[in-house]
Amino acid sequence: MSEKVTIRQLTTGVPGLDELLGGGIPEFSFNLIAGTPGSGKTTLAHQIMFALANPSRRALFFTVMGEPPLKMLRYQQQFAFFDIDKINVSVRFVNLAADLLDGKFGGVLARIAEEVQNFAPSLVFVDSFRSVVQSVNPEEGPGDFSLQRFVQELGVQMTSWQATTFLIGEYPSQEQQSGAVFTVADGIFWLSQHVHRDAMVRKMQIVKMRGQAQRAGMHTFRISDRGIEVFPRVLLPSAGANAVRLPANQRMTMGVPLLDEMMGGGLPAGYSLLVVGPTGSGKSILATEFLAEGVRLGEPGVIAAFEKSPSQLLSHRLDELVQSGHVGVIDTRSLDLSIDETLHDMVIMIKRMNAKRVVIDSLSGFELALSAVFRENFRESLYRLTATLTAMGVTVLMTAELEDRYTDLRFSSYGNAFLTDAILVLRYVELGGQLKRVVSVVKVRASQHSKDIRFFDIEKDSLLIGKALSQYHGILAGQPKVLGALGSLDNSGEL
Repeated sequence: MSEKVTIRQLTTGVPGLDELLGGGIPEFSFNLIAGTPGSGKTTLAHQIMFALANPSRRALFFTVMGEPPLKMLRYQQQFAFFDIDKINVSVRFVNLAADLLDGKFGGVLARIAEEVQNFAPSLVFVDSFRSVVQSVNPEEGPGDFSLQRFVQELGVQMTSWQATTFLIGEYPSQEQQSGAVFTVADGIFWLSQHVHRDAMVRKMQIVKMRGQAQRAGMHTFRISDRGIEVFPRVLLPSAGANAVRLPANQRMTMGVPLLDEMMGGGLPAGYSLLVVGPTGSGKSILATEFLAEGVRLGEPGVIAAFEKSPSQLLSHRLDELVQSGHVGVIDTRSLDLSIDETLHDMVIMIKRMNAKRVVIDSLSGFELALSAVFRENFRESLYRLTATLTAMGVTVLMTAELEDRYTDLRFSSYGNAFLTDAILVLRYVELGGQLKRVVSVVKVRASQHSKDIRFFDIEKDSLLIGKALSQYHGILAGQPKVLGALGSLDNSGEL
């Protein structure tokens, strides 16, 4: 043969699923949608069916021993994808419960074949085929053998129908993926629910999809009133692959001129910056300055504010930036988020706005917003997030709460300092019975940054940086303990 056979791909209508499949569902393929009870199998099948069904591509949906059609439709029509105008026109439901009364597989197969011949569908669904074997006549043989024979015969018939077919079945665990059905199937969708303490996350795996490269691994999905939405697991870009290359000398101004000077000319574009400090030290205000400076320079921004809802933005100034349309806000009100869901929303908004600056405020809130399933791997999640965003060419500023300590100096409450390209530390020192704020640049990779510790104050939602701490009567001489999170000094200083 000199030419390859071209297999048409059908778009599923499920956001994110076509990306997992490698483009869509191969036409005329024989697929299995399997998983644990309540994982969303029937909802996925209905969403695919209503997206694909039309007068020229009709769908036939068989229900076996599961929910009767009327009960199932009562709940499924609550989803946005449900189209009642397609019922009995492009979509037809058939209940096979009566055909199982005699416990014979042959009668079920004959009824299915009859309905397919009469309706001539392009899509066929059987939900749930495993229910058939549970009602089989004991004289017909062991359940597993009967199921294998049923699936083999049904598979042969479906192949001859020139229809794209789906079997929906419950399996208590993925380890039970064996037998004829898994061998015969061209595609296998595995749906599951992961419960950890009081959190639950749904995941999907494309175990098998013949003839095309599917996305490996487990991927988070969510069921909402719109139906199922899949959030493909973000793969870290290989060295140099699809990464945005920025000029080595390009710098992003922070909106605080003296701070730019301390950082060696600003923050290098495409870097990730970690701003750490105790509560009230000015982290969120600095993040706002960073975004506002970007807007002033024509560089749109995106903020994910995990400690406040969009209606309770960090400041009036930030709210104005958002209302102007130059700063986008990631909605983080949902609990039990996954890193893939969060990153998916960020990437979409960054591309839509052509954003150059991203703020995550704060990592503490981000960790709490994540499901407990993902919280255990928070460092790995944070690494994937920062690597993906910086590979897109955006500059990322993250804030992190740093617990007040008097005896040691730390740069991250998570041990994640090595993941970032630059670190700013905001702290307090006690001078003359008052708390004074100070800022220092801990690191900026490949930059000659200042080693000074400088006083700063906050006025009208802006940072004002003053003199270096070393200028006050030789304070630092012989007193290394001032480098702690809080140092107690007798001298007084003024900005």
